[in-house]
Formats: sequence, C-alpha cells, structure tokens
Amino acid sequence: MHTRIREVRKAKGLTLAEVAARCSPPTTAQTIGRLETGTRTVSVGWLNRIAAALGVDPSELVSLPGRPDVPVLAVLGTSGAEQPRRAMVLTAPLVQDNLVGMIVDVAQGDYRAGDEIWLSQLPPDRYAEALHKDVLAPLAGGRFTFGRLIAAEPDRILVLPPVPGVQPVAAPPPPWICVASVLVRKL
Repeated sequence: MHTRIREVRKAKGLTLAEVAARCSPPTTAQTIGRLETGTRTVSVGWLNRIAAALGVDPSELVSLPGRPDVPVLAVLGTSGAEQPRRAMVLTAPLVQDNLVGMIVDVAQGDYRAGDEIWLSQLPPDRYAEALHKDVLAPLAGGRFTFGRLIAAEPDRILVLPPVPGVQPVAAPPPPWICVASVLVRKL
C-alpha cells in the first residue's frame, strides 16, 4: 500500500516529532519516519492514529482506486518554479458527507468572482475549531453571513466579512456553521 503520510505531514507544516507527539498514545519520530518511508508496515491501526494526529480522514493518507493522483511537475519556491527533489503527487479532495459548496458571484476580499468554496459543516460544540477561519453561518429569515469567525461565545458568534471597512456581524449561536476548507479557482 502506498501511503501519503509524508506529503500530508509536510503540507500541514509538521515535523516527524510533532506528529509522533500528537499520536494517541504518543510514539517516536523514528517510528513515524519508518511508517512514512515504508520500512515499517502501516497497519489500519497506525493509519487511524496518524490520521487523527494530522487531523485528516484516514483515506487521505492512501492512494485509492478511482481517485487519481496527479504528478507534481514543479514546486514554486523563493527561487521560482523548480523540479521537485523527489516524485510527488496531488490527490483530488475526498468528497465527505458534511461538505457543502458556495460560489463567489462578486469579488470580496481575497475571493474572486467564479471561485468555488467547499465548506465542512460543524455543530456548536466544535465552533472553537473554526476561530480565525472563514465560515458561512445561517441567520434568521433564510439569510447567511460569511467571513472570518472572530468570536464564538455562549450567547453569540462574531463574523468579520471579507470586505474592508465592514463591521463584524453579531448573531445568536446558529445550529451549525460551515468552515471554508477548499478553494477552487479557475485561472
């Protein structure tokens, strides 16, 4: 089985030691390294532990049939576009049950017209995970607010829209919010 543990870990900006410490129970950086390189067999148990430590679904750590890997041709760094030092692949995002979408019709902040934003729905007990991230939250009358979640208090949430100079929107805590997790932008 080909795993993508290293790619996911690096994409999250974590070291081997940080992933090892996040495992439950904790393990060593050497063990995580062996699992990444294939010198140690990755069991389903290890896959689940490492996925939890990385905050991803276990299926995102393996190559799956019907979910094509796209070869990475170049890496854009401080010296410009360069050939990768080793073979790398990108995998199409996994569609999850709690995924919803939003289309940007008019440019706002960092979002351009035509952008597609994929959002993951969260219940109230997980709102703290969305602090300082862009969220979509329902309001009364079938309306929504979208922007950076800057507060999630017991009696209200506070969302800062992406438009400069606009005041934060305060609302009673909704039954759910959706966190922006993937931006699809056509060039």
